[in-house]
Amino acid sequence: MRILALDIGTKRIGVAYADTSVRIAVPRGMIPVDGNELSEIERQFRLEKADIIVSGLPRNNSGEETRQTESVHLFINQLMDYFKAQGQAVPRVYFQDESWTSVEAEQHFAATHHEISRQDRKDGKIDTEAAAIILQDFLEGADLAQIEAELKEES
Repeated sequence: MRILALDIGTKRIGVAYADTSVRIAVPRGMIPVDGNELSEIERQFRLEKADIIVSGLPRNNSGEETRQTESVHLFINQLMDYFKAQGQAVPRVYFQDESWTSVEAEQHFAATHHEISRQDRKDGKIDTEAAAIILQDFLEGADLAQIEAELKEES
């Protein structure tokens, strides 16, 4: 099963990819939120031959939903409507708690690159790293066999 993961932000969307046969999340870059993000996500979904989408889901320190959580749900609904409008099959979307992934992404990036520059942030390197962490958490915690079985039943 192939998975496209998204770390949805207001300015940038981090993207990562994984094949469950390998179970390693691979950062795939950043998509700017500029009015073309839905088409770019749909394009990458097709290019990666993905089966599902995993989206980070922000929560507060108590695990409760926030305004950002609502924004992510709204964005995903818009994305699903975009797939429909393009005549594409609407992919299943799974949500993964993304609490602390940005902090973890910054720490990991700083550890491997020694510092984080403004340009790194602008280029979406932290967003991309966060998407990979979200996806890796999903790979380690989800019942992938069950998801694959459900996908087979649908097809």
